[in-house]
Amino acid sequence: MIPLAFDYTRPDTLDDAIALLAEKGEDASVLAGGHSLIPVMKVRLGAPELVIDIGRLPELSYIRVDGDDVAIGAGTRHRDVVVSEVLAAEVPLLPAVARTVGDPQVRARGTLGGTVAHADPAADLPAALLALDATVVLQGPRGRRSVPIGEFYEGVFTTVREPDELVVEIRVPRCGDLGWAYEKFTRRSNDWAIVAVAVSGDRIGLVNMGSTSLRATKAEEALVEGAPIAEAAALAAEGTEPPSDTHGTPEYRTHLVQVLTRRALETAHGQR
Repeated sequence: MIPLAFDYTRPDTLDDAIALLAEKGEDASVLAGGHSLIPVMKVRLGAPELVIDIGRLPELSYIRVDGDDVAIGAGTRHRDVVVSEVLAAEVPLLPAVARTVGDPQVRARGTLGGTVAHADPAADLPAALLALDATVVLQGPRGRRSVPIGEFYEGVFTTVREPDELVVEIRVPRCGDLGWAYEKFTRRSNDWAIVAVAVSGDRIGLVNMGSTSLRATKAEEALVEGAPIAEAAALAAEGTEPPSDTHGTPEYRTHLVQVLTRRALETAHGQR
């Protein structure tokens, strides 16, 4: 299908982009990599009056150590996450997960901020960021504010971001040699995950087990209390509401998440 008519602009600076958002609000949509927005516009689930292209703003593309965190600009491409030496040393889970996103073309265009802001519960990177205890930095006409990623998501494609705000940065605590793993179950290699599990130490992020990316809190609590990995993994689905679709029933996903959590925890804790 063909999108409805819209105006297009490519601001030169971040401040210009925020000013346009403040002016247009919900009548505008932000374009970064385009992998989420363009398909939505093609099927006319979204029909913005103005598309604001921030994909080439150099202010939003960087990866650098900043104190106890690694700061990643929201415009950083997935491929840049994959090949980053800083992330490989400081947050190795993140490039490993980014490597599983789509195919080379998707990784060359898609952005970290875009996938965080889109809030698809089947996306890989938000669950990894949950396991890493990341923070989302938003900027609007009232300035910047930081939101723990666990408080950022409200539902399917819904976040606490205001219409006049942009996701400008993701901050991830440096974890160095902390054990990590990512287990992803797909029908084909480039597909969305039917279920996936990201582990960093004793923190566990879940993909496609509810209306948002989730933490497996009951399993995490069991680990902290000293439960064996198998017992903790059996609790991974507690408090979740896995969807039912052509790829699996809630019962199937519940079984999968238990198996994948056990595998990921065994890898992260050096037992595989």
